[in-house]
Amino acid sequence: MKFVKLGNTGIEVPAIVVGCMRFARMSDSELNHFVHLALDNKANYFDHADIYGGGRCEENFGRAIMSDKSIKREDLTIQTKCAINRHTEVTHYNFTKDYILSSVDASLKRLNTDYLDVLLLHRPDALCDPYEVAEAFDKLKTSGKVLKFGVSNHKPMQIELLKKAVKEDLIINQLQFSIPVSNMVASGMEVNMTTSGAYDRDGSVLDYSRINDMTIQAWSPFQMPRWMGPFIGSMLYPRLNKALKEIASEHNTTPTAIATAWITTHPANMQVIAGTTTEERLKQIIGGSEIKLSHDEWYKLYKAAGHRLP
Repeated sequence: MKFVKLGNTGIEVPAIVVGCMRFARMSDSELNHFVHLALDNKANYFDHADIYGGGRCEENFGRAIMSDKSIKREDLTIQTKCAINRHTEVTHYNFTKDYILSSVDASLKRLNTDYLDVLLLHRPDALCDPYEVAEAFDKLKTSGKVLKFGVSNHKPMQIELLKKAVKEDLIINQLQFSIPVSNMVASGMEVNMTTSGAYDRDGSVLDYSRINDMTIQAWSPFQMPRWMGPFIGSMLYPRLNKALKEIASEHNTTPTAIATAWITTHPANMQVIAGTTTEERLKQIIGGSEIKLSHDEWYKLYKAAGHRLP
């Protein structure tokens, strides 16, 4: 397992995060076995969200894992996200103080824990008042309910708006990133061009994160654009799959491991959120984090996914 520094904290964490979005479909015994396998492979960082499975993912984890006396709470890093409200007639995003506080309390109860290691704001709220967020974060920090804070799917200026009031460091930004879905790389490579990849959709969030020591957590690391499914083995990406197989053969590993290595090789020291519940696939992803691709290999995959170099 590769380890990276978490934001500006100096704390070392696994490069592979266990994504918990599919835990609602697992029995207690299946979940317990899967988590023990993850821990045996040094994957002790778990990513939740209050909306995953309508709360059942957190609840299942709390019941199957936190009651397991062989697992110590201090050996786990538990992260969850809040601010997507699906409890009203109209689904919306909510950064109000009361909503954040109540969401955290509900997650703590479901997770069967007294504190969260990390809390992320899931999606930007157009009605965000940074001072309300600051009040919520201050209360959560002083009460010991949340140790560290971050965001998800935020642009640099949205983060700067929060930082206007929030005292705590925002150490994480969770962003969609895979070999095909990598505009935050392409927009920098195709700068000053009229090509489609040159369009800056995220305000140079990759460079911003590196400058400000924010850890990028890559979600959907094996997905195609527009939610069309995994690119590994897809007929829509024949060149990419050919390149993945060739490089995997050279490293005596699998395309999944190489697709992981493509992300973890980047010097931004990103974490990869592995949303799988398949034990063998998790092992491949963890193994991939230990592989450092050469420049030739990295750019071969980048171009095989359809990106261009000017």
